[in-house]
Amino acid sequence: MSHAFDAASAASESAPAAPEPRVPGLLGAIDRTMKAINGVVMVFGGLALVGACLVLSYSVFVRYWLKEPTDWQDEMAVFLIVGATFFSAAAVQARRGHVAIEALSGLLSPRINRARLLMADVISIVFVTFFAWKSWSLFHEAWVDGQVSQSTWGPPLWIPYALMAVGMSFLALQFLLQIAEALNYGPRAAGWADPKVGLGSELNSETLKTSPHP
Repeated sequence: MSHAFDAASAASESAPAAPEPRVPGLLGAIDRTMKAINGVVMVFGGLALVGACLVLSYSVFVRYWLKEPTDWQDEMAVFLIVGATFFSAAAVQARRGHVAIEALSGLLSPRINRARLLMADVISIVFVTFFAWKSWSLFHEAWVDGQVSQSTWGPPLWIPYALMAVGMSFLALQFLLQIAEALNYGPRAAGWADPKVGLGSELNSETLKTSPHP
């Protein structure tokens, strides 16, 4: 399993980062649009997490110091955290920042590693697309049936389902974009050549760096 403290990761972190390749054409326009959306989403995600911390802090203060019951703070915090988590998933994927276990990267050649990563993206987009479809189905049911939470506050359940559905839809689109970039412009365009946490020295080898890209 590779990790951030191996020699390859230390070397890659100390070396200056190569400029990100600019993807041309329609694919490049979609890529830039997604980056702009992800940037906005990350700001709101951070605000949502701060809001969840404030809500939970207020809940603790009211319960233990003022001795007053609360009925909305916990669910509000959950909604904010769910929104931040699912909405920021695409932005994290754009930076290849999701947790990954790389037990085989050091045993395989760069070419096979690229095929393995492409296969992982394909499998991931299948799962994420199913997740998004199921979330939209749950959102539709909650909206049509007027479903609400079973708590005393009783917020409508379409809110968390909508957050999950939109977030997973963005993540599926991000996977699709990176798969298309990998197939058309090489691993650097897909974010494979500049891992944030050690993927092994194979992906930063000269063989990978000289693969075709704009």
